[in-house]
Amino acid sequence: MKDFKPSVFVIYGPPGSGKGTQANKIAEKFGFEHFNTGEVIEDTINDPEKLKDPIVRKQKENFETGDLCDPAWVSELVSKEIERMHEEGKGIVFSASPRTLYEAKKIMPLLEDLYGKENIYIFEIVVRPETSIYRNSHRRVCKDCDYSLVYTPENEKLKECPKCGGKLVTRVLDKPEIIKVRINKYIERTKPVYDFLKQRGFDIYKIDGEPSPEEVEKSIFNKINDKII
Repeated sequence: MKDFKPSVFVIYGPPGSGKGTQANKIAEKFGFEHFNTGEVIEDTINDPEKLKDPIVRKQKENFETGDLCDPAWVSELVSKEIERMHEEGKGIVFSASPRTLYEAKKIMPLLEDLYGKENIYIFEIVVRPETSIYRNSHRRVCKDCDYSLVYTPENEKLKECPKCGGKLVTRVLDKPEIIKVRINKYIERTKPVYDFLKQRGFDIYKIDGEPSPEEVEKSIFNKINDKII
């Protein structure tokens, strides 16, 4: 098997495509750090100390209404974390980052400089809008460990996280009306990133995200085996 240390995987897809779940699988497989930009943003905008900053309060308002946070603010936040992880000798798996053209123009050159273009691998998980809405509106997340519970009839009445026993909650972002806003933002602001990446010489491996998480995981690792290892 090819040595992946240190390298970068970027997993794209609309809300509900399972990019976070698959990013975790890749991170576990290769011993990388899963960098979930959304979670880092949430941690920042929900920190009482940081909320004293009016800029952070504005980002919180954007985030909770389904709009994207200011790209310059996000780029600075992410760039600092990239530099930290590289200094620690860690490979990185991103889920949905960089998510705007502005962020991509700031972050991709940094990743290329630190890790090398040949060690950056990009995937797009594709699902229909109706799948995105259904999955997100039925999803619950552990309040303690952020475990995302995919809806099934069997776990519909489950109240505790199967991983750590914490309380399962529905995120503000997972209301149907907000999911629709997030899908539109993905189409308007993240889709253009793909053309930018292709222009820089990156291949984007498309993965069908409609099947079960297990089948999607199998497709991703088959692609990794075929194209990368």
